[in-house]
Amino acid sequence: MAKRAKPDHLSWIGHSASALVIAALLMDAAVQFFVPSLASGMLREVGFAPAIAPVLGTIMAICALLYAIPATAFLGAILVTGFLGGAICAHVRLGEIGSPPELLSLLLGLLAWGGLYLRDRRLHSLLPIHQ
Repeated sequence: MAKRAKPDHLSWIGHSASALVIAALLMDAAVQFFVPSLASGMLREVGFAPAIAPVLGTIMAICALLYAIPATAFLGAILVTGFLGGAICAHVRLGEIGSPPELLSLLLGLLAWGGLYLRDRRLHSLLPIHQ
């Protein structure tokens, strides 16, 4: 009988964190496409034209899909970070430092890279974190 490999708990945590990021981005993209009244209110608050909602939804969906696919996860993480950085910048510009949307964007960015780091060992050579 073959011996089973011990489950890698950190990898499991990484996949869970990544799944949260993907779900959050896809849900926000869905709001941009299917609940335009909610999206337009949020966009106006940060100074964007409501007509840009489908473009933002498309960008979010593409970022989430690239991040979800193992072969393109690094590119996806970079794009997710850039997108979330733009969201943070929009709130800083309005003087909303520490606002819930800004903190959520920061948390999603940390989860994106933390999740990727825990689920993909290739990243360990690029970001050697020593204990």
